[in-house]
Amino acid sequence: MEVLIRSKNLDIDEAIEEYVSKKLKRLERRLPDIAQAKVELSWETTKAIDNRYVAQATINVGSTLLRGEEKATSVYAAIDSVVDVLNRQIERFRDKLYLGKRRKLPLDREFATEQEEIEDIEDKESKDSRIVKVKRFPVKPMTPEEAIDQMELLSHNFFIFFNPGSDRFSVVYRRSDGNYGLIEPELA
Repeated sequence: MEVLIRSKNLDIDEAIEEYVSKKLKRLERRLPDIAQAKVELSWETTKAIDNRYVAQATINVGSTLLRGEEKATSVYAAIDSVVDVLNRQIERFRDKLYLGKRRKLPLDREFATEQEEIEDIEDKESKDSRIVKVKRFPVKPMTPEEAIDQMELLSHNFFIFFNPGSDRFSVVYRRSDGNYGLIEPELA
């Protein structure tokens, strides 16, 4: 597994890097197909001392991403917490895709190298609402049910995907009543 560590407003020494790598390597025991793990450690100025250190981790399992984010009083506690969250995510992932519902694990090797490309755009001249972040990512063909599973694994409220059944891009989202919605745009 490849481990990428970034920091924001925080100096990371070798001890922290080794600690992160050691903790993430333990996840491979539970799920050996992990291709890559990205960890971002940051320090925020907040009134609550308990939430100063933030650990955010995303692991790439074939064409599926698992994500967790936790805040704590120390960087080590934040790392421990986010690894616990990832362990729970892996359990849900394994239950849904390996063992349950008689479904196959969607591990298309051509999508195994998916990486999010994030590009920040700063426009200091405009005071109106503006785009401050652009996110690009490869879109994998999947059914709406697979898209819902991916959305739940990422803990997001919506997910965009390519629906091969309708041959167009679609969006699934979580409704306030707990059910899911599907948006299939059409050109006017």
